[in-house]
Amino acid sequence: MRASDVDRDKVAAVLREHTAEGRITVDEFNERLEQLYKSKTYGELARLTQDLPDVDLRAPQQPARLTGAAPVPSAKMHQGMRAAWGAWAAASGINWVIWLIISLTSGDFIYPWPLWVMGPWGVILMMSTIFGNGPRRT
Repeated sequence: MRASDVDRDKVAAVLREHTAEGRITVDEFNERLEQLYKSKTYGELARLTQDLPDVDLRAPQQPARLTGAAPVPSAKMHQGMRAAWGAWAAASGINWVIWLIISLTSGDFIYPWPLWVMGPWGVILMMSTIFGNGPRRT
């Protein structure tokens, strides 16, 4: 049976998870990812993950639950929201580094303009995180 782009994206997410957990190396991940986007069928996709545990290409991937462990707040956050916060943090960090370099090389204290970048964006993200609908169920 032919695989879709959504199927390939699911397998890519599974491979990323197994890389993060240390089951496969970054080099193996890159090799498998290269093969992944050349794959056309479910069988080809399944071969990429056959040596890895708990891979079902037709079901959405469920996060692993730790028994007796306290819930992690970020695990409840929608993946898109986590990505938005990551982009905010990266952009804010880059702006602060630029501001610091300019302040140090000019010899003067320069107005902290990165606040105008991170402030409004952060407020919008905070409101979306607090009052958002949570993960969408499809």
